[in-house]
Amino acid sequence: MPETDHRAPRGRLAPPDLLSLEQYARQRADFRARVLAHKRARTLAVGPHTTWCFEDRLTVQYQVQEMLRAERIFEVDGIQDELDAYNPLIPDGTNLKVTLLIEYPDPAERAIALARLKGIEDRCYVEAAGQRSYAIADEDLDRENDEKTSAVHFLRFELGAEMRRAFHAGAPIAIGIDLPAYTHALSLGADSRAALAADLAP
Repeated sequence: MPETDHRAPRGRLAPPDLLSLEQYARQRADFRARVLAHKRARTLAVGPHTTWCFEDRLTVQYQVQEMLRAERIFEVDGIQDELDAYNPLIPDGTNLKVTLLIEYPDPAERAIALARLKGIEDRCYVEAAGQRSYAIADEDLDRENDEKTSAVHFLRFELGAEMRRAFHAGAPIAIGIDLPAYTHALSLGADSRAALAADLAP
């Protein structure tokens, strides 16, 4: 089982890293509790309607294990398909990977908001060392059309050496969105900064 502290290993998951369906059934409750604790510092609200979930190897393993369990997948090809789908969410040392959720509980309000927030995924940023890195969004497929954006996006933030050093040095870090229809920013607390620094090479 992977570590849940800030020293969790980087690198893509392979079939030997996963638990069998039987093993996962036995360990699921404890594993889920560990993952939820691990995700606390990695799940951040930016404004009232977006949540940024910073992914890493452990959060991705959890998603894969849950998908295998839900779909009762145990054959080698099926397992590899899930790994191929989810492994791109694991940061590789020079970037941060985020699942962006746009959240409006009321369906009618959500439909209006998603039309108003077209392009929001491209206006998300990480700010460190006086520099901003804007998101590279939805590399697997386009989640926006002519009428509206999607409620879920996958973002990659590439960070240069100076920005990465700021994370490791404990310098101020901000994340935010500067879309005119939704402009919000958040300064990272110490726990979140340390958690994300573990995703980044020195």
